[in-house]
Formats: sequence, C-alpha cells, structure tokens
Amino acid sequence: MIQKSIQIKLESGLEARPVAMLVQVASQFESTVYINSGDRKVNAKSIMGMMSLGLDNGEEVTVTAEGSDEEAAVTEIEKFLSSK
Repeated sequence: MIQKSIQIKLESGLEARPVAMLVQVASQFESTVYINSGDRKVNAKSIMGMMSLGLDNGEEVTVTAEGSDEEAAVTEIEKFLSSK
C-alpha cells in the first residue's frame, strides 16, 4: 500500500469536469485508489464520491493505492492533480 499527500493545483478545483477526468485516470488501474480529505475517504473511481468532497485549488489530499499497479496509480493521479 502506498500513501502520498498531494496539493491540488487545478485552477477550478475539482468541479464536475476535472472530477470526471480524475475518475478516468484512477479507473485505468487495477489497484484500489482512495482520496482522503480531512476525515473523509472516498473511492477515486466513484464520480459521486469524488464530487461529494468538493475540493478546491490549493487543498491537500492524501492518495492511497493498494494493488499490483499502486505506484503507477499514485504517480498518474499526482500528475493530474498537479497540472495547471
């Protein structure tokens, strides 16, 4: 299992379109992927779960992945969340 703290650097935060794109990125991997924000933990492959977090630009989240491709999953999610 891998955990990594990542700061969101998306100008609009995680609104509908960026959430849909993040879910697509996470869904490419076999590993289970979760996004933790405060005391909330949601499946990164769930569009409704991700929307419920209402994350803004500059917020810090923890990405947790577990499975055969966990490192690649965390790397790609970090790339997406850090892209401006």
